[in-house]
Amino acid sequence: MAAVHPTPTVRERRDADLPDLVAALAAQQPTSSYPMRWPLPFPVEQFVVRDGQERAWVAEVGGRPVGHVAVGPPRGGVEQAFLDALDLPDAAGLGIVEVLFTDVAVRGTGIGGLLLDTAVAWLHAAGRTPVLDVVTSHGTALEVYLHRGWQQVGRMRPPWLPDSEEDLLLMVLPAVV
Repeated sequence: MAAVHPTPTVRERRDADLPDLVAALAAQQPTSSYPMRWPLPFPVEQFVVRDGQERAWVAEVGGRPVGHVAVGPPRGGVEQAFLDALDLPDAAGLGIVEVLFTDVAVRGTGIGGLLLDTAVAWLHAAGRTPVLDVVTSHGTALEVYLHRGWQQVGRMRPPWLPDSEEDLLLMVLPAVV
């Protein structure tokens, strides 16, 4: 018999969520390699809460945050890579999905997809095209994105990516007509 998981609630992230989110990110990192650098060379809270994020959500089960996603404008080298890949003059119409992860205890329950859907719906409601970047060795994440209709539009090589890794894939979720 399959395990029964309580129904998650998705809500906006609060400052009080950070200890649970940091613990969840650390717990899942050994099996997902997300983030690639671990330990991080800065406080983990700065990885979760980034300058420029416009919205962030958590999935909560039993009153505890078990997943996270955020959106904002593409920034820095990622912004330029998307502008080049999509041949756009500016990134005003784009929104990046970032810092998507779930606690290992809820992996495979659909909570990551629920968070992704929340971020995409918010970006679409704002009239923006969702974009994201993914490390090619993160096969499960890549498979999920491809299955959900995301398309590769380019590649980039950020300075933090180890030499042993292939370039990041730049992906876009085309508008449904």
